[in-house]
Amino acid sequence: MSAASVQPTPVDPGAVDALMRDYAGDVPGAAVLVLRDGEPVLRRGYGLAHLEEGMPVDARTNFRLASVTKQFTAASILLLAEDGRLTLDDPVRRWLPSLPPAADAVTLRHLLSHTSGLVDYEDHLPEGLQGQVHDIDVLRILEGQDRTYFPPGSAYRYSNSGYALLALVVGEASGSDFASFLRQRIFAPLGMVNTVAHQDGVDTVADRAYGYSLVDGRWVRTDQSPTSAVLGDGGIYSSIDDLARWDAALYDDRLLRPESLRLMFTPATTTPTGEDDVAHYGLGWRLQGERVWHSGESIGFRNVIVRWPRQRLTVVVLSNRNGPEPYPLALEIARIYAPAATP
Repeated sequence: MSAASVQPTPVDPGAVDALMRDYAGDVPGAAVLVLRDGEPVLRRGYGLAHLEEGMPVDARTNFRLASVTKQFTAASILLLAEDGRLTLDDPVRRWLPSLPPAADAVTLRHLLSHTSGLVDYEDHLPEGLQGQVHDIDVLRILEGQDRTYFPPGSAYRYSNSGYALLALVVGEASGSDFASFLRQRIFAPLGMVNTVAHQDGVDTVADRAYGYSLVDGRWVRTDQSPTSAVLGDGGIYSSIDDLARWDAALYDDRLLRPESLRLMFTPATTTPTGEDDVAHYGLGWRLQGERVWHSGESIGFRNVIVRWPRQRLTVVVLSNRNGPEPYPLALEIARIYAPAATP
């Protein structure tokens, strides 16, 4: 064990079970993973992935990651930069020329770091929308918005629009589509065999968890919203077993070069005080002291991955319910296993 590693602490898994008691039983559940020095010290499922069929959550259950997807979108852009297919300072209109003139100064780096100022597409969904929007529909919406919230690069505003556009850029620069690129360049090489950027009617999600919301005291299926089919900002399904493989790849060069990893975890911008526990944003990651993390919130799903790279500690909580937010819970779990790793 390296000097920077967290020293093992004897832990009764019952302490985590107590924290997870509201997820146990015949209710929408959660999967919890704790990795220390690359090894799983806790790998456990609670509750049900599919209430109607009584299917329990386990380590192979695939949850919609929502915005935890963004780190994979960022990694895709970095891989293409390594390939020489693009640069982070490319204007986005080089790849998506139909964007309006207001986007002239927006670069891929701005999209990655939420500093583009682009308008939020969710605020401009067509009235009477039937079905779902996709990444290409986000582009169509933004084509009609010839303005930005602020001059690109001058401020930070979290942007799902930017990450939807990045997925389209991946397609343009690679000559593939975003879902196929992820499968070929990230998921398959890392052995994340059941992880998928899900497209209804194109693929299936193995061991799928369905999302639920508590309505008038009962759990109601709320698995999809009009924006759930947008891939770049939140469309990946994955499990704690596959995310353990992803976490391992963030420590060495099996996927990304050291310089690319450094860029992911280097502050690209400061963030407003309104975002708790986020001093800076990197590329697809929130940064707070020694913690790097990201949450994912979508109708029926709440997820988080929290990493302490210097201590080689990671906590992942994936849940198929509309609340509560699992970030505080992940910090409590981390305190059980490594009290010194939580500041």
